[in-house]
Amino acid sequence: MTKPVLELKNVNKSFGPIDVLHDISLKVHSGEVLCLLGDNGAGKSTLIKTLAGVHKPTSGQILMDGQEVLFDRPKDAADRGISTVHQFGGTFPLMSIGRSFFVGVEPTKKFGPFTIFDRKTANEVAVKAVQEFGITRIDDGDRLIGGLSGGERQSLAIARAVHFGARVLILDEPTAALGVKEAAHVLRIVLEARKRGLAVIFITHQVMHAMTVGDHFAVLIRGALAADFRKGEKSREEITDLMAGGEAMAELEAEIEAHTNREHPAVA
Repeated sequence: MTKPVLELKNVNKSFGPIDVLHDISLKVHSGEVLCLLGDNGAGKSTLIKTLAGVHKPTSGQILMDGQEVLFDRPKDAADRGISTVHQFGGTFPLMSIGRSFFVGVEPTKKFGPFTIFDRKTANEVAVKAVQEFGITRIDDGDRLIGGLSGGERQSLAIARAVHFGARVLILDEPTAALGVKEAAHVLRIVLEARKRGLAVIFITHQVMHAMTVGDHFAVLIRGALAADFRKGEKSREEITDLMAGGEAMAELEAEIEAHTNREHPAVA
């Protein structure tokens, strides 16, 4: 197998005396969806902020294409092709689709002695990019972001990341606030990103959504990697139990039962 696009080796993160991430090692390859599962407080947010350059690891390494990288700020991670899309798409409700798509990197044109925003180009490129992802309802770049559904905002943000050269796409709970139809639409966009060769890290606590798109799964519990497995290796129930600590409880119950049987063996 080729080298992973992104790899964590024994990453730890502490804030003062509080240890938040414990010895995390993970790999994600091009054209693969890694589902990062865990309940609230599991450490998912800290992990993705570390990958995105918001936090520096206290110890351990982050590698891209086999080479160690050091991110001092989010722009460093973005410059290496790591793009994070947060739950509501990171879009701006009062901006048009074209303006939001190019915020910070606006196309310009000359108007006499002045340089102005090239609205026509921005609108055409933005609409084309989102329609290539199957979002056919968006056909007017002047439409306000606030008029889009939650799923359309997510899809627009993902299309934007892909357009600007993302190699690793981190999706932070993209389906958490969506209904069934909207969530299904976003999951189709995730599969399209994978098809285009991106490495996708899909953060969720919804097991069914993860199983729909995931190739590789990692479960975090209290900042530690509780499980790392491939598609088909665990059932939905096993994954749900893992996330809830059920496997540990089942082992404890088995130990108690075994101890009880030794202390009070059944009479033949």
